Amino acid sequence: MKNITKAACSAIGLGLSDKQAAQFESYYETLLEWNKKINLTRITEPGEVAVKHFADSLTLFNFLELKENARVIDVGTGAGFPGIPLKIYRPDIELTLLDSLNKRLVFLSEACGNIGIEAKTVHSRAEDGGKNKLYREKYDLAVSRAVARLSTLSEYCLPYVRVGGVFAAMKGPNLGPELEAARDAIKALGGKIESVNEFELEGAGGRTIVIIKKIRPTSPRYPRQNAKIDWEKQAE
Repeated sequence: MKNITKAACSAIGLGLSDKQAAQFESYYETLLEWNKKINLTRITEPGEVAVKHFADSLTLFNFLELKENARVIDVGTGAGFPGIPLKIYRPDIELTLLDSLNKRLVFLSEACGNIGIEAKTVHSRAEDGGKNKLYREKYDLAVSRAVARLSTLSEYCLPYVRVGGVFAAMKGPNLGPELEAARDAIKALGGKIESVNEFELEGAGGRTIVIIKKIRPTSPRYPRQNAKIDWEKQAE
């Protein structure tokens, strides 16, 4: 697994040390073991995990410069992607992993311990955490690979970002209509689209990373307590 992960990361222009490769291997082994108990991922084959989870998470570093000791929150982290790979590659960052399912947080704590990294785990729904003064506008970077539409994801994530920080939305291909529909939401939430980065991840298909800069504080009314926040419907 070490060599497979090194090769996958090399393909996106990022080199791993032997220690980092060993940490990814430990992560993979813990993921497989826990996947027998709870549903963490349907992707389990070594090569696929290395590309579609590990390397995919690290593509963020090709489009974003992150200051030393940056505070990072992974919102709706699930099995730890992209947060844990980011921490392995950049051990200086201060990482928070937020998820609504406690079982996943137990897994994440064990995985971090096995890997030899430190991360704070927070048991919360995204919209609740975004209202909590402990986390609201405290982070240099909020990141998410969640499947929600960009407008909804922006409402969940931008409240965590300090003014001057960024929200990075890691999405699939063909984001055009979804991106256009999210522009009003992003503006209302205090954000500004800084870059839209489309690329092909070899062995995994098209990807888009949207970098949104926080240019002013988010209104206290956001995030709202809705299971689905339909900005597109409001705009009609």
